[in-house]
Amino acid sequence: MISSERLGRPGWKILGVLFLVAVIMAAAWGVRGAARQMAFFRVRNVEIRGVRYLQPKEIVSRLRIDTIASLWDDLEPYRQRVRGHPQVSDVRITRRMPGTLVVTIQENLPVALIQTPSGMIPYDSLGKQLPIDPARTNLDLPIVATTDPVLLKLVGEIRAQEPRMFARIEEVKRTGRDEIVLTLSRGSQASGKLGASAAPENRTLRVRIPVGLSVERLADIFPVETDLARRQVHVGELDLRYRDQVIARLQ
Repeated sequence: MISSERLGRPGWKILGVLFLVAVIMAAAWGVRGAARQMAFFRVRNVEIRGVRYLQPKEIVSRLRIDTIASLWDDLEPYRQRVRGHPQVSDVRITRRMPGTLVVTIQENLPVALIQTPSGMIPYDSLGKQLPIDPARTNLDLPIVATTDPVLLKLVGEIRAQEPRMFARIEEVKRTGRDEIVLTLSRGSQASGKLGASAAPENRTLRVRIPVGLSVERLADIFPVETDLARRQVHVGELDLRYRDQVIARLQ
C-alpha cells in the first residue's frame, strides 16, 4: 500500500518571527547607513597599537583615510592596505566611539642581520628582508652569514623560546652540511670569572650543534655553563652533536 503526506505550511508564528528578524536587520542597516552620513561619526583619530619597529605614521599613510571617512565605513579595505606592508604579518582594526579607529599590528620581527653589498640588512625567520634601517633603529641582533633558511629559522625559534639565549648570540654560521656553530657572549657567571682584562676570544663561547637540534636541547648548555663557572673551568666550546651529552672543550 502506498501512502503520501502533504507537507505542512510554516505556521504564522514562524512567519512572524522571520518577518520581525527581517525588520530588525533592515532597521539596523538603515541606522548604520544614516550614521555614516553624520559628521559626529567622522574618523578624527587613529590609534596604532603593537608596533615595535614600524613607525605609526607609516601605518596611517597606508590607511589612506579620507577626510570625510566615517567610523561606520567598511574596515576591510583599510585592513588590506596595512596588511600589504612587508613588515606586517597581521592586523586588526576596531572602532571606538565616536570617531577613533584602533589599529592593532602584529609585526614580522627581525631575527638577524645579514651582510650585503649595500650594508647590514635585517631579515625575519622566514627569510624575508625587512624595510628597517639599522642606521636609524637600534637593532641588537645576531649576524647570520647568509640568507640560509635553516639558520634564520633556528634563530627565530631561539628568539621565541629562549630570549635569554637569543640576547647572547653574536654570530651564526654553518661549518658543514649538517653542522652549525653559534658564537655566544659569555653568561654573567662565566664572564665574572674572566675579569675585565680577558682577551676578546675569552669573552665568547662557541656552541657546535647539528642541523635540526631543538631549542629545548640547546638550552642544556645553561646548567653546564653554571657548573663550569662554579668549578672555574674555562672552556672555548660546547659541543651538542652527541646524543644526550654536552662535550666541553677547554681553551
